[in-house]
Amino acid sequence: MDKLRVSKVDDVQIIRRGVPLTGTLHLMPHHLIFCHTPQDHLEADSDWTLVKASPREIWITYHIIYRCTYRPAPPASGLSSSIRLQCRDFTFVAFNFARERDAKDVYDSIKSLTCRLGRIEKLYAFIYHPQPPEKDVNGWQIYDAHREFNRLGISRGNEDCRWRISEINKDYKFSPTYPALLAVPAAISDNVLNYAGRYRSRVRIPVLTYLHPVNDCSITRSSQPLAGFRGNRSIQDEKLVDAIFSISTTARLPTSTPSEQGPQSTQENPSSGPSVANKQLLEGDLSRELLEDSLIDAASGFMAQGEETVYGAQQHNLIVDARPTVNAIAMQAIGLGSENMDHYKCATKVYLGIDNIHVMRDSVNKVNEALKDSDITPLPPNRDLLAKTGWLKHISGLLDGASLIARQVGLQHSHVLIHCSDGWDRTSQLSALSQLCLDPYYRTLEGFIVLVEKDWLSFGHMFRHRSGFLSSDKWFVTQNEGLSGAGTGGGPISLTSGSSGGSALENALLTAKGFFNKENSSRESLHDADGGEMGAFWDSPGGSHKSSPSSNKGINTADTREVTKVKETSPVFHQFLDATYQLLHQHPTRFEFSERFLRRLLYHLYSCQYGTFLYDNERARVEARAAERTRSVWDYFLSRRDQFLNDRYTGPDVNERERGHERLILPHVDEVRWWNEAFGRSDEEMNGTGPGTTASDGSVLTGVVTAAAESVSEPSSSSAPLPAPHPSRPFRPPGGATASALTSTMAKLRLLGSRPNDPITTPDGPNEPPSMTPDHVGGGGGGGGAGKVPMEVEMR
Repeated sequence: MDKLRVSKVDDVQIIRRGVPLTGTLHLMPHHLIFCHTPQDHLEADSDWTLVKASPREIWITYHIIYRCTYRPAPPASGLSSSIRLQCRDFTFVAFNFARERDAKDVYDSIKSLTCRLGRIEKLYAFIYHPQPPEKDVNGWQIYDAHREFNRLGISRGNEDCRWRISEINKDYKFSPTYPALLAVPAAISDNVLNYAGRYRSRVRIPVLTYLHPVNDCSITRSSQPLAGFRGNRSIQDEKLVDAIFSISTTARLPTSTPSEQGPQSTQENPSSGPSVANKQLLEGDLSRELLEDSLIDAASGFMAQGEETVYGAQQHNLIVDARPTVNAIAMQAIGLGSENMDHYKCATKVYLGIDNIHVMRDSVNKVNEALKDSDITPLPPNRDLLAKTGWLKHISGLLDGASLIARQVGLQHSHVLIHCSDGWDRTSQLSALSQLCLDPYYRTLEGFIVLVEKDWLSFGHMFRHRSGFLSSDKWFVTQNEGLSGAGTGGGPISLTSGSSGGSALENALLTAKGFFNKENSSRESLHDADGGEMGAFWDSPGGSHKSSPSSNKGINTADTREVTKVKETSPVFHQFLDATYQLLHQHPTRFEFSERFLRRLLYHLYSCQYGTFLYDNERARVEARAAERTRSVWDYFLSRRDQFLNDRYTGPDVNERERGHERLILPHVDEVRWWNEAFGRSDEEMNGTGPGTTASDGSVLTGVVTAAAESVSEPSSSSAPLPAPHPSRPFRPPGGATASALTSTMAKLRLLGSRPNDPITTPDGPNEPPSMTPDHVGGGGGGGGAGKVPMEVEMR
């Protein structure tokens, strides 16, 4: 209470959607409460009676506020001082105060109660005590790693299982950001894991997250390898990946004919004509899906001319690098990078081109900009601004990537390894979404909770860093109308100093350049680079692995004061929930939970009422004793289960011959829409005809790489023949001169990211414009000549 300058203010006017109400504003330690009493009204019954209206309350938790603008009224202007709030759940309200001093005291109190706490333990979750029936539920016990592994068919008593549960990380010393129990191939010893960990960022080695119950194919996840400029390799890592990709059922599943499967089956022979049920899909999403599959097949060398392809006849194991190709190359400058496929010949590598956290943060800021006047006006959002946010494009990219993974596992009977940079942002999104597509259990209420606990909480998504629970002074602005010339609406307040609205190439270049800048003056620090904390990982010629002192910043440390790093915030989990909503909307009978469940989960991500999302990884939650000191967010949902069920749900039973009961569902990327309920708007306002209502119809697949061959291209939606893989001409920097190697790579990154008519400047001088689009590298073009940069860059 010592942070409160005022606890109660009378005669306050609140405005929401242009509707004003007058009442009393109460400031509590963890909430704003606005109380108002509607006007008495007459009701018609046997006699007209005057009904006394009951007081109503509007509650706003402080930590859901991410933008607060205070506009003091000029003296003698006759105007009211105002405070405008924009909340993370897209609630927009404005308060007008009769007295300037009250407005200033309220603003300072809100700022102190959000930005000046200094420690997570001062949040509302640590004093919240629910009432029955929520009090009687223990959501901390709903997920048990052993129980989930057993459901997947992995247990100590199963001698036929080719996977085992390793306890190498039981004390979290092997990999502090990984769960205590890791599922790895039974043929791989802990000693091999120990050495393999030295080759992966944050020691996040490839481990199992999902095992298909029919074909025993797996989804594994990891972080990027520490390849660097020298092309470092790890025999143990290669052995681990090869063991993962070698595990499968001995007998291949029989391929049924369309007549045997019935026209409603999801597993059809693509060489035959499409069924009636799927004919419309082939005209839309499946045309892109088949194009992606064909590109992977061509790069893998499996599609001989004139050979008929049958689903499941060949394994097309994939290493999925979720990053844009340029970003992955730039990581070599700081000793990271991507797999050299000459050493992983059991698989094909694909780049998905999903942008990093900075691009996603910029996108959601633009969405807020389009909605920012929702407090003072009832008008619909600015559709032109919505179209420019790129939000739907990003959601489409996630769903397209998840569809690719689900098809490889469920239809092609192949293994998939997913990673991005550190493997806790884009990796979690793709892994969880693909499992939603593959397994009906995760589409139940309990199963979805288990999925979030497993792939987000246990595998170390940085909820504290990405959500910014302790707020930031940058999100509080005092606006002087006399100086700024702004009206009541005010100007937009950016969440970041130096918005990351630049291109992916600029992000990648700044990432690499920041490493060599001693003062680190670029707008993206190395620690923020490409998807989160990167740390300064170095590889010695002998392959040893070292981490900087900052490498454990993802762990809850003994620092006395914690602050929000604005550049590390990003709506990663929000995007996952949005993508889940798309699947729910497109397959309304396949999910047990409703849209409201997802919307309330998004709210409680930021409400700080529960301890579930307050920490960055499993170790931090254990050390903080979160299960003992706070309540689980699942208490809220499980105690109100009936409120979040989907009336149209047809059940989890699987019947591949019956439409609506297939195991596998796939997203329709061209039907991605605005989640209007989450943005507090009507469907007509957000999804009516006009700009901003459709997502990009391009493929998320931006590159395919195999051993000793490389093809980096963006598939088009046309039916033109796909380019064949071309032998790579590897770029190898001069030995020992890291800065010189960086200079050479900079030139290549400019080539990859330049527009067709932009001049290319290399260390040797200007170069002619490239004879290809920036997204098509490796399909031709010359590389020789003075001052010219080779058109093809080997991903090493």
